[in-house]
Amino acid sequence: MKDLQTFKKEQMKDPAFKREYEKLAPRYAIISELIAARIKKGVTQKELALKVGTTQSSIARLEGGNVNPSLDFLQKIATVMGLSVHLAK
Repeated sequence: MKDLQTFKKEQMKDPAFKREYEKLAPRYAIISELIAARIKKGVTQKELALKVGTTQSSIARLEGGNVNPSLDFLQKIATVMGLSVHLAK
């Protein structure tokens, strides 16, 4: 069985795969940052959901990459966790 890094390296040789991977990279970078911040603060998905005014399943879908969140939703989450959203060129 191949490890993830080996698999990714092989797949990145395919231009179509690489294009799609790079297209999704910003979304997963944001998700990773939010998960890391939530865990660092010791907040559960349910606790975060209550503070944001949504459901735990909405937070789980966001963290699983199963939704395309609005900027407003990301800003709500960031604000609740004492963070801010910055867009870079």
